[in-house]
Amino acid sequence: MELCLTRFCCLLLGLSAGLVSGLEITSTGQTSIEKASGQSVKLDCQFTLGPEDSGPLDIEWSLLSSDNQKEDIVVLLYSGDRAYEDYYPPMRGRVHFNSPDPKNGDASITLTGLKSSDSGTYQCKVKKAPGIRSRKMLLIVMVKPSKPRCFAEGPTQEGKDIVLRCLSSEGTSPLQYSWEKTSGNKLLPATAMLDPVGGTINVKNASASASGTYRCTSSNRVGIEECILQLNVTPPPNTAGIIAGAIIAVLLILIIIAIILFCCCRARHRKKYEKEICNEIREDVPPPKSRVSTARSFTVGSQRSSLGSMSPSNLHEYALKPQYDKIPSTEEYDRPPSHAPLPPPTASRMGGPNLSRMGAIPVMIPAQNRDGSIV
Repeated sequence: MELCLTRFCCLLLGLSAGLVSGLEITSTGQTSIEKASGQSVKLDCQFTLGPEDSGPLDIEWSLLSSDNQKEDIVVLLYSGDRAYEDYYPPMRGRVHFNSPDPKNGDASITLTGLKSSDSGTYQCKVKKAPGIRSRKMLLIVMVKPSKPRCFAEGPTQEGKDIVLRCLSSEGTSPLQYSWEKTSGNKLLPATAMLDPVGGTINVKNASASASGTYRCTSSNRVGIEECILQLNVTPPPNTAGIIAGAIIAVLLILIIIAIILFCCCRARHRKKYEKEICNEIREDVPPPKSRVSTARSFTVGSQRSSLGSMSPSNLHEYALKPQYDKIPSTEEYDRPPSHAPLPPPTASRMGGPNLSRMGAIPVMIPAQNRDGSIV
């Protein structure tokens, strides 16, 4: 009984409060808004006041937290006939009241340069004692698809399975992909299998007729983008010819390497042999004849010039002088020591009478000057 009385009293108090307060929010627009990133949005909040609302006017816009354990974020504030539009740093410079004087009944705000982080539930709360009213709106900021990238996976050869892929790196889900051929008969291959969510088209057992220009379109509820792909299906390569060419190339390389190694080894042995020959001392080889003949000609010429300048007084001494400058001939060089000729008799043993007995004939040689002229 006491519980019923309590409830009845609370109901009466609520009705009396509603009758006393004349504050009402009159906006009837949509409560869920979808916008693309970069665009602008107006959150409508119109209100009316009654004669009984005599307190100060306070308007508060807040971003409600999805977690009940966290506090709501105050975005914009109007209090004491002053607007505080830079209240929330992430939205500084991007949010403001539509009306220069919100107390005239327009508490709507405009949010520019939308970002995906701006998504959430916004609440407009108008307070003027004794009345308090509020209105909630859901804002969904969607990112339009970025320009997709089209490419082919795997070898684009006849008889192979070719996968054409289309992918947008940005964009609010769900993204939808579609493929179409824009060249030739403009029909997709009969064996093509489309995946509108994954953005792929799988062409089984591709043939040359699958070649052409393809266009992929990526779209969501706020935007659309496309890309172009040129597909060229080629005949399969000649595997046997490739293998044979590779083997021939390897053999040629090995032959070239072998030739280079052979030439290097041969050059090294030749240098080593020439070095050993230069270091050998040959004792059984006679001196070169060219040097002997030159020395002999020089000696004979010297002797002739000496004879030409001799007088009868020194002829005797020259005949008795040992010929140390004489160069032995090849026969004398090869003769063993036991057969070597005896040295000529000295001047002390051979005098003038002895020369006469031996049949020597005195010769008179005219005197000459240093330049060879006869005196």
